[in-house]
Amino acid sequence: MGLALSILGAAIAAGLAGIGSAKGINIASRVGTGVLSEDPAKFGSTFLLVVLPSTQGFYGFVIALFILLKIGVFGKLVPLTLANGLHIFFASLPVGVVGLLSAIYQGQVSAAGIELVAKRPTELMKGVIYAVMVETYAVLAFLVSFLMIFLGVKV
Repeated sequence: MGLALSILGAAIAAGLAGIGSAKGINIASRVGTGVLSEDPAKFGSTFLLVVLPSTQGFYGFVIALFILLKIGVFGKLVPLTLANGLHIFFASLPVGVVGLLSAIYQGQVSAAGIELVAKRPTELMKGVIYAVMVETYAVLAFLVSFLMIFLGVKV
C-alpha cells in the first residue's frame, strides 16, 4: 500500500501541476495570438508572458521524479510502510495543488500583461514582474514538497 500511495503522489504532483500549466498557457496564448494578429512584431514580448505558467508543470515533474527516485522505481524498489506511503503522498500535494492553481492564475496575470504590451510595448517588464509574483507561491510549494520528501520520514 505504501508503494501505491507514493506512486499516486508522484502522479498527483506531475499531473495537477501539468494541468495547471497547460491551462495557464492556454489563457495567455489566446490573448497573445489576438495581439499577434494585429502586430506580429510583438511575438518576442508576448512569448515571454505566455511561457511563464509552464514552470509549475516543471516543478511538479521534478517532484514526481524525486519521489520515483526515492522509492527506487528506476532501480531496486524500497519497501514502504503505509506511513511512508502516506508521508510521500502528502508531500506531493503542495506542488500539485499550488502548481495547478498558481499556473492558472499566472496565466490570467500574463494575459493582462500581454494586453499591457499590446498598448504600451515598453512596459513589458511590468507585466512580467506581476506574473512572476504569482510564481513565488509555486516556488514555495515546490520547496515544501522537496523538504517533506527529503527531510521527512526516512525510507
